[in-house]
Amino acid sequence: MLAQLIEHYTYDDYKNWDGEWELIEGMPIAMSPAPTKRHQALAIEIIYNLREQLDNCNECEVLAEIDYKVSDDTVLKPDIVLTCGETNENYLVKAPEIVVEIISKSTAKKDEKYKFEIYEKEKVKYYILVYPNDLRAKIYKLKNSKYDKEGDFINESYNFIDTTCNISLDFKRVFKRFK
Repeated sequence: MLAQLIEHYTYDDYKNWDGEWELIEGMPIAMSPAPTKRHQALAIEIIYNLREQLDNCNECEVLAEIDYKVSDDTVLKPDIVLTCGETNENYLVKAPEIVVEIISKSTAKKDEKYKFEIYEKEKVKYYILVYPNDLRAKIYKLKNSKYDKEGDFINESYNFIDTTCNISLDFKRVFKRFK
């Protein structure tokens, strides 16, 4: 009965909405107000760290807050993605190789549970959760269709050895400005 009362939305609805939204299984989710300065600065550090490694890799690119159309009724807007071989110019249709979400109080449950499950199901190779207040990142790697936690990273580097363009993230460098 409740399902009949709740409107089920699709990408065609989503693309006409004002403001920032995500769509999870037909349910609209309003995005939080603009990210904090710390959130944005961390995102820039991660993007820069990844992007500078792609000079010799023409297949991959680092993007921020682009729509990832998982299905007609699920559209996510990851903070950062490393995508390789994507040919659609309007939004992502292919699972990114790496997704980074920077956690805030208002997004924690969505990022740690719902998006985690979606990215795992869609076979995103790596899912990184960054905790700005702790200056810590959790990296999950897809193994046998399930995410396996690679560890918590504060001052360490991590090599993404099975991505199209072998890259790494140096968390000591990423978090340096915030300590």
